[in-house]
Amino acid sequence: MVGITHLTSPAILATSSGHQLSVLSYNVLLPNSVDGWWNYKMYYPPLTGDTLAVSSWEYRKELLRKRIGLIDADVVCLQEVSPASFEEDFKFMKEDLGYDGMELFKKGRFRPATFWKTDRCHLASPAVHKDRTLLTSFSLPLLQESQKDDNRHWHVLNCHLQAGNEASRRLRQIHEGVSAVFKLAKKLKEKQPESPWLVVCGDFNGDTECGAVRYCEEGLVDPAFMEDGKSITSKVKASPLSEPLIDVPQQGAENGAPPTMVVPELISLMVAQPASSQQEDEEETMTESPKTAYESPTLSKMVLERLERIYKRYATTTVQHNDILVMGVADVEKWLIAINQQLGRGSEFRTAAKEMGWIPKEEETKPTGLPLGGVLTLEGFQSVYQTELNGGKFWGIAYDLAVMGEPLQDAGLFSGRYDRMYCSSSLQPLVVLNTLSSDRACPNELEPSDHLPVAASFIPR
Repeated sequence: MVGITHLTSPAILATSSGHQLSVLSYNVLLPNSVDGWWNYKMYYPPLTGDTLAVSSWEYRKELLRKRIGLIDADVVCLQEVSPASFEEDFKFMKEDLGYDGMELFKKGRFRPATFWKTDRCHLASPAVHKDRTLLTSFSLPLLQESQKDDNRHWHVLNCHLQAGNEASRRLRQIHEGVSAVFKLAKKLKEKQPESPWLVVCGDFNGDTECGAVRYCEEGLVDPAFMEDGKSITSKVKASPLSEPLIDVPQQGAENGAPPTMVVPELISLMVAQPASSQQEDEEETMTESPKTAYESPTLSKMVLERLERIYKRYATTTVQHNDILVMGVADVEKWLIAINQQLGRGSEFRTAAKEMGWIPKEEETKPTGLPLGGVLTLEGFQSVYQTELNGGKFWGIAYDLAVMGEPLQDAGLFSGRYDRMYCSSSLQPLVVLNTLSSDRACPNELEPSDHLPVAASFIPR
C-alpha cells in the first residue's frame, strides 16, 4: 500500500508525473472588487484606519495568487467567485500562474469555478452544471497504456452546497452531482462507471453531522437520518458508486483532519437558549448548541440589551403627543452610515425601511430610500437584527455591535471542517496539504478568506 504524506502549508504538491492528478479546493470569500462590499465586516475585531486595506480585493487577491501559485495543483476548484467581476478578478490565474483552462458555473451570485493547466490535463467532455455543483472530466496526456485501454478519465466535482437551514437541498445537490459523474462515465464508455476516478471537493456548508457528508462517507442517507432536528429525505438516497467515497484529509492523519473554517465563536453569544435552560449570566449563555442557530433562532437577552442601549443613543426624534424618543429618518441614516459606511445598501437598510412603513410602488422590489416621516421603534430596530440572525449573518451582527460601542465578549473560536475533499475507492491519495490557523480567526492579514484551502494529489489504485 502506498503511504500518504501530509504537508502543512506553505508547501507545494508533487508535480504531476503523467499518471497522477493534484487538486486544490478553496472557498475564496466573495471577491469585493465590484460585489461583496460587506467583506470588511467579516474581519473581527473590526479593522480600523490603515488596517482596513487588508480586506480589499487587491490585498486579498495577492494572498490568493501567491498561495495558489505555490501549491501548483493541476486542477484548482474555487468557490464563491463573483460573475460580476470574474474575468478581471482571476485573470492572474492564466497570466501569472498558467491555468489556461477554465469553466465558470452558469448561475448564481456566488459561483464555483474550475481551472486547469492544459499541458497537464485535457478536458475530455463538456462540463456538467447541476445545482451548485460543477463537473469537469479530464484525460492526461501521458496516461499509461493499460489505463487508456479502460478508457479511463479523471472526474472532478466542484461543490458549493447550499448554506443555512437547507439540509434536504444539500443532500439532493451532492446526490445529483455524484449521479452526474456516473452518467458521464457511462456516456464516455468507461468500463467501470460505478468505480470512476473521482475527486469530490468544495464547501459543503456543514460539518460531520451534515447529511451530504453522510452520503459521501456511507454511500446513502435514509429517512431515519436527522439533521437540525428533522428528517431530510422521504426516501433512501443512495450513491450509484460501488463503494462510499474516501475522506482524503482524514487518511493517515495522526491527529485527524484539521478544521477548514476558524472564525469567532458567536452563536453561543447571540442565540437564546430554550426557556427551560435560559441563564441570566452572560458567561453561561456560551453553552448554547450551534444547532439552535438553524432551528428557530431568537436573539439572546445579552444582544437585545445591547441593542436597546444602542437604540437609546441614536433615538432623538419625538413623536407628536408622545414623550418617548424614537429613531427618525435622520437617526436611522446616521446608524446605517456607521455600520454600512453609506446609505442605500445592506439588508439592515432594507429591513429598516420596511419596519418604517416602506411600501413598494409599481415595479419597485427594493427600497431606494427611507420613507419620509417614518420612524423606527425599538421593536423595529431589534427586528432588523432578528432578521440578520435568521439569515445567518452572525459576523454582521458582531461587527455592527462593535462599531456601535457594544462589542460582544470574547468567546474564543469556532472551528469546523466545512470544506471537504473526497476520492473514489479507485484512487489512492499520495500527498495531502493542510492549512492551519488554529489560534486566529479568519479572515485576517494572512488569510484572505474565512475558509482554508484543501489540496491533495492522487494516483490510480
